[in-house]
Amino acid sequence: MPNLQLSSVDKFYGDVHAVKGVSLEVPEGEFIVLVGPSGCGKSTLLRSIAGLEEISGGDISLGGRSIVGLAPRDRNIAMVFQSYALYPYLSVYENIAFGLRARKFSESEIERQVGWASELLAIGDFLQRFPRELSGGQRQRVAIGRAIVREADLFLLDEPLSNLDAKLRDGMREEIKRLHRQLGKTFIYVTHDQIEAMTLAERIVLLRDGVVEQEGAPLELFERPRNRFVAGFLGSPSMNFIEVEQDGDGPGIRLPDGQIIDKFEFAPEFPDGGKLVWGVRPEHFSVASGSSADMEALIEVVQPTGSRTFGSFTLSGTHVVAELDARAQIAADQKASLSIDVERTTFFSAETGEAC
Repeated sequence: MPNLQLSSVDKFYGDVHAVKGVSLEVPEGEFIVLVGPSGCGKSTLLRSIAGLEEISGGDISLGGRSIVGLAPRDRNIAMVFQSYALYPYLSVYENIAFGLRARKFSESEIERQVGWASELLAIGDFLQRFPRELSGGQRQRVAIGRAIVREADLFLLDEPLSNLDAKLRDGMREEIKRLHRQLGKTFIYVTHDQIEAMTLAERIVLLRDGVVEQEGAPLELFERPRNRFVAGFLGSPSMNFIEVEQDGDGPGIRLPDGQIIDKFEFAPEFPDGGKLVWGVRPEHFSVASGSSADMEALIEVVQPTGSRTFGSFTLSGTHVVAELDARAQIAADQKASLSIDVERTTFFSAETGEAC
């Protein structure tokens, strides 16, 4: 039996259908990430699970028991908010202890629980400080500490790292993943950041306009996207989309500028007289030489990052980005010979956007 089950959940705000018949099973102990662009319904879904929003239809059950209609305090769910939601006039110790005091825990048990959480999150040195005296990363640790002392059945995290700078986000992602492993509890994490989703999740649920577009392991969505939306959302830089035609003289494809790629083991099936959209991720490109090259590209912009180099070029009006080795010999306003790992690329219907 799943730890959490959503069955055909709907949520309306007046005439706005924010969540549309979402069904989802989350086994106990899984780390699942709800991801998608702003307004896709992910935070609404999370708040509905927590009881902060009343669903318009469907059912939500936890441990085999429906929790629809229960007050948030009666669901045994802990939530970490984007804004930290710490009490400014309480010390770190009292912020963590607040929920335990409300539930009439003894002082000795409160001390034990706060001590355990502070040691786990490395915040023991500032238990007597106030939130205003802490950095953003420290405040986030306190907010997480306040949640984990509850020993809840389910932990919900609503974009908890969005207020942190890039370096702190990297460190906190690692801390959250380690915390999940140590606690062994179910985590549901909401973010609009696809890097967070890919690095944290055991399973990603990608939403658009209140509908689940695809769910699965991060690499499954990345390597085998169901449609152009999924393919374009995951990956940074995003996938390149190039409209192509079938090469009339063989099993290959014809690019918009007339170049032909014919290295496919299994040629894509084109609709009669139609076109397909070829999805090529930046990392599918590599610098080639001589007869091994698939195409010639006039590089317009070069962006070295230290570990990789990005080269941008235009292909028959389409902006394309190639992610190459850091030592790749490319330069702006010069042609480069590129090879493509064609078997990793994806074709999509030009009409529906669905993967072929």
